[in-house]
Amino acid sequence: MQASSPGLAGHTYPDPREAPMPLSSRSAWLERLDALLLPRDPHELAPEDLGRFRSTSIASVVLLLVNLLLLATLPEELDPALREPLLLISRCTAVLHASTLLLMRGARSPRLPALLLCSTLAVGYIAANLALGNPYGASHVASPCITLLAFFLLGARGGLGFATLMVLYAVAIQPWVLGPVSRLALPGAGNLPLLGDIFAALCIMGVWTLSWLHSRARDSAQQALHQSLKSLHESERKLSSLVESTEDIVCSLDAEGRLLTANAAMRKSYSLLFGLEPLLGQPLAQPPFLERHPEWPENFRRALRGEPVRVEIVYPRGKEQLALDFSLTSITDDDGKPAGVTVFGRDVTARRQAEARLGELHRTLLETTRKAGRAEIATGVLHNVGNTLNSVNVSAALVAEKLHGSRVQGLVRATELMKEHTPDLGDFLTRDERGRLLPEYLQSVSRQIAEEHATMRVELQSLTKNVDHIRSVVAMQQEHARFVGAVEEVTLPQLLDDALRLHATSLDRLGIQVRREYTPVPPLRVDRHKLLQILVNLLSNARHALVEGPSPDKQLTLRISSQPQARLRIDVADTGVGIASENLPLLFGLGFTTKKDGHGFGLHASAIAARELGGSLTCTSPGPGQGATFTIDLPLSPEHDRA
Repeated sequence: MQASSPGLAGHTYPDPREAPMPLSSRSAWLERLDALLLPRDPHELAPEDLGRFRSTSIASVVLLLVNLLLLATLPEELDPALREPLLLISRCTAVLHASTLLLMRGARSPRLPALLLCSTLAVGYIAANLALGNPYGASHVASPCITLLAFFLLGARGGLGFATLMVLYAVAIQPWVLGPVSRLALPGAGNLPLLGDIFAALCIMGVWTLSWLHSRARDSAQQALHQSLKSLHESERKLSSLVESTEDIVCSLDAEGRLLTANAAMRKSYSLLFGLEPLLGQPLAQPPFLERHPEWPENFRRALRGEPVRVEIVYPRGKEQLALDFSLTSITDDDGKPAGVTVFGRDVTARRQAEARLGELHRTLLETTRKAGRAEIATGVLHNVGNTLNSVNVSAALVAEKLHGSRVQGLVRATELMKEHTPDLGDFLTRDERGRLLPEYLQSVSRQIAEEHATMRVELQSLTKNVDHIRSVVAMQQEHARFVGAVEEVTLPQLLDDALRLHATSLDRLGIQVRREYTPVPPLRVDRHKLLQILVNLLSNARHALVEGPSPDKQLTLRISSQPQARLRIDVADTGVGIASENLPLLFGLGFTTKKDGHGFGLHASAIAARELGGSLTCTSPGPGQGATFTIDLPLSPEHDRA
């Protein structure tokens, strides 16, 4: 016999192939009859064999009692020609029925005892009717009953054999043996007894046919039931194995809150947390449980009403904490009424720790982003100031070179020479060889000094302009640095021009044309420093793209336009190297770069800053060599973004 499979929380599910367990309501007389007549323990027999053993034993006992009663009550005054055959038949059948009972005690299968019983019954019935000369024995209800009993005890083939015997009795044996007697018994009946025998034969075969059809239908139904039970058993086994093997907490409760099933993880967790072993059939909410979870009754009622309930609970576990995520789901019966609640729990301690670490990393990333933004702006400032200082150095070197080669010293010597000949200056200028050359020399020196003066004045103007540019860039950086993290009203065209000013020198030196397409927009409430950080980074990237691009027409276009729903848009477009389509989705990822000396952090930081401002940073490009457009979409104020 097949063993039962272990089920959820210690339950067992019966194997559909094994015999059903005996009912507790089995009658005492049936138990005593099984012990008296059956060859072994009924639990060891298949259901069909058990039924056949019982039917054979009961039929044998009943028929034995009938035969004994007939032997005891057979009248003495009965015609000896009838009495003697009946006595012989009764004694023989009684002995055979008793033999059937004895044979059952040692039989492993009910087939042989059943065959002896049916044979004794059929032969005895035929012999008795022939001995009595009964012309209607074949059409008696006993004939199809014998066929039906044989079908039940011996199956379709055995039943067919006895049906054939009874048909032969009806249409051949009885007419052949009792034909003359029947005519004498029923004068004027003609062929009526023969027609009755034929009808009886048809009824006997009809009984067998109906029994066969019923048997086939029953076998098909039992096979389908067996297959369904087998599939159900397999599904339950798999489900039980799955639930028991999972580390998640799984249990189910009835409508009263009593525990129906619980897996190993649930039993272990309950014992560790509350110091009690959960018992099936007992309420889950024991006093230690309710003390820790006073909200449980309300959550259980909500789940029983069909509301999804999900709670996360943190339990102290030494120096650490255990975080469990519970979800409660309603169970409904066939009528759709709530029948209970399933509880699923999962240990989310690692997830919470990971979230905490992720939050810390995010804060670190934000701080790094701010520092990177400041570094980007500082780099722009230093780059711009450095280029301007180069111009200052060139102008200063030129002025120093002019001063070093100046003929002012010759003018000084000429004036000293004239001072020495002050008394005879006229004669010196007209008669002395050096005096006659002096006016022409003074004229040449004066003209050269005038040219040097003009050149140095231009260079000094350039120096003044460059120094003013350096002062304005440093002042702008100081102005923006004062408002880091503060939301203020910003004039967007002015902010874009400030960002351009940080790259103005390098853009002019590289021959990059800047186009401004500013549509009038209202002032923007924003963190000035974050937006400037984004713009400086985009302008820097555009400058590099234009330098490396194949197009001789190097254009950088800045656009400002209003958008629906109180938003505005800033476009930074260039005609540089462009971006391949497969790189567009990766462009704002941390560490992604297409530059040889890039770090892959600028665009990522800019995208984060744009999201912190309530907007977004996107990019479009027709393809390599066709430029790119970066778009910043922003709300006019943080209040519009929250709305």
